[in-house]
Amino acid sequence: MRPFIFAAVGVLVLVASPGNSHGYGADELLSSCSEADNAARWGEVAELECEQYILGFIDALQVTGDTSVCAPELNTADEVRWAFMRWVHEDFSARKSLDAGPALMSALKEKFACS
Repeated sequence: MRPFIFAAVGVLVLVASPGNSHGYGADELLSSCSEADNAARWGEVAELECEQYILGFIDALQVTGDTSVCAPELNTADEVRWAFMRWVHEDFSARKSLDAGPALMSALKEKFACS
C-alpha cells in the first residue's frame, strides 16, 4: 500500500491506499527524500515525510537498545537522509524494490556502524 500525505491545519495524516503489496518501499522513501531537494512546491512536505520516518526509525532502534548503529549526533535527519539516498543509488536496481525499513536499516549499518 502506498501512503498519501495530506497536510491540513498543521496536522500530517498518512492514509494508506492500494499500491505496493509490500508496504512502504525504499523507492517511496527515496522519492520523498529526493523530492525534498527538488520540488519547490511540495519539497517541504516531502522532506517532513522522509526525515520523520528516519528519525522515528532511529528512535525505535535506540529504545530497543540496538547498538549496531551510531547515528550522527548533529544534523541527524539530513545526514541519514543523504546516506540513505546514496546507499540506494549504489545498487539502484536491486535496492529500490526493498521495503523501506530493511533498506534503511541496511543503509544505517553500512554508513553508520558503531565501532
